[in-house]
Amino acid sequence: MIADPSAPAGADALLTTGEAARILGTSRQHIVDLCTAGELPFTTVGKHRRIRREELELLRDSGVRMTRDQVRSLLLAYAVAGHVVADPESSLALARRNLERMRVTASRGAARVWFEEWSKLLDGPLTDLLRVLTSHSVRSRELRQNSPFAGILAEDERRSVLAVVPTGRMKESH
Repeated sequence: MIADPSAPAGADALLTTGEAARILGTSRQHIVDLCTAGELPFTTVGKHRRIRREELELLRDSGVRMTRDQVRSLLLAYAVAGHVVADPESSLALARRNLERMRVTASRGAARVWFEEWSKLLDGPLTDLLRVLTSHSVRSRELRQNSPFAGILAEDERRSVLAVVPTGRMKESH
């Protein structure tokens, strides 16, 4: 899935219940009901509910099966996240160097959009980066396909993670 250029920047963009309803192709009242039932997390701004775009994507994609490659990249990203938490300075420095090399070798095309996203994540709050690394959202899946964290895992770590990747497709559970 390609990012919607007209969408608010960042996964933390807050949407109104009406905007969320349009994205899901449902009624605003259905979104309100999902919030009330606790099935869709929201925050309150004044008296109005606001929904994080990433939470809406998780709900929208909750029934979507992940391909084996997507499961593989998610499990590798979990291992990468462990390294980022244990040693953020070195991990982020490696990712920034890799990102610069990636920009030079793929200076055109759709990958540039993802490089810009990674650049913002690497320079932003660590929790935002970790959320993307470990999220099941479509946005995170796309970002992981262009990950700047190559080389952060030792080969034996990488093999251990890949050994647990299931065969076939996998239904997500939240």
